Amino acid sequence: MSFDNVCKLLAEKYPFDFARWLLPQAPKTIEVLKTELSIEPIRADFVTFLQTENRILHIEFQTNPQSKPPIPFRELDYSVRLIRTYQVPVTQVVIFLQETTDEIAFTEAYINETTHHRYRVIRMWEQDSALFLDNLALLPLAPLTQTNSPQSLLSQVSQNVAKIADRETKQDIAAYTEILAGLRFEKDFIRQLLSEDIMQESVIYQDILQKGERKGELKGELKFCLFLLNQRFGELDSLIVERVKNLPVEQLENLGAALFNISEVSDLVTWLNQQDHQN
Repeated sequence: MSFDNVCKLLAEKYPFDFARWLLPQAPKTIEVLKTELSIEPIRADFVTFLQTENRILHIEFQTNPQSKPPIPFRELDYSVRLIRTYQVPVTQVVIFLQETTDEIAFTEAYINETTHHRYRVIRMWEQDSALFLDNLALLPLAPLTQTNSPQSLLSQVSQNVAKIADRETKQDIAAYTEILAGLRFEKDFIRQLLSEDIMQESVIYQDILQKGERKGELKGELKFCLFLLNQRFGELDSLIVERVKNLPVEQLENLGAALFNISEVSDLVTWLNQQDHQN
């Protein structure tokens, strides 16, 4: 699930780049909507809503084509709710990150007896790599694009990351790239190209690894939550970090989604207290 979250983070950090990629006309203004459509069956963990001057761009990232409710129905439900709330047209794009032959990844409509609702599907493994290699915001997605030589593609991605002038930006893009490349490449190969030359420069990522070593190897969800926490708040009180480490997997998944709407450490503490009361 961390793969989907990385994409959501990128789309909200670089909204204009994603809008220029996914819309036929580049918007003049854009706003990341934090509104949650909380009524079932909506679960907006890996969804980004971008509001331009005259429409809503709804982006959904998927690694697993199977979901409840099914993706086509969910797109219809999102569309109705967004149009009702904002009174503007909605462009919907479902982006499948990992190659699959599942028919859902090739389905672009919800159809029943009375309704025909269309949305757009992007399969990353069919996308031209050039667009992603030449755009800093989209670069972490480049390892997932079409290629006759995945190894050469990842090598080129590594070279482009290394060219980023701003040190902090390079560190972050390298970390995002390392996570998403895990959908296609073995960990050792990724680190051979990224970790040795670039990832070692990432203070954020190395801090996650060092904390993980003190309590054994971190599971994916915990690793990603700590990554987000370090990005959002910097170094946290050790007691808060320990509380996060002690969360069960299900609550870590919920935290990964909740962090996109948590802007203060006090809000994080409130969220953790709420989890304690639920146990």
